[in-house]
Amino acid sequence: MAAGGFSRLPNGTVVVALNLPGAAVDGADGVRVLVHAGNRARALTRLRNQGLRAVYLRGNAAPPTPDEVTAVLHHPDGLIWRTAPDTAVGPPELWRPIRSLRSRHPAQA
Repeated sequence: MAAGGFSRLPNGTVVVALNLPGAAVDGADGVRVLVHAGNRARALTRLRNQGLRAVYLRGNAAPPTPDEVTAVLHHPDGLIWRTAPDTAVGPPELWRPIRSLRSRHPAQA
């Protein structure tokens, strides 16, 4: 369904990255969501609590890059997103807090 992966940090916490289909954002191929949590199950629970009910992590095909880990660790909420990077167009856009994704599409809960 959605590609994703995780990285375990030296302090025992994890950063989970998920690529979600493009229905969430108009004109985009999809979104990349990053979550920092105590474990993988808690990270998915945090996403489900934000209204993303059908998210699952199967495998570790697309783990977060070191730059993505740094981005999510420096965000106060530890839950960020951006449109999936398209290398043909140029550099990816900046990371945004998850509440900005929810405010774009309030009917898709």
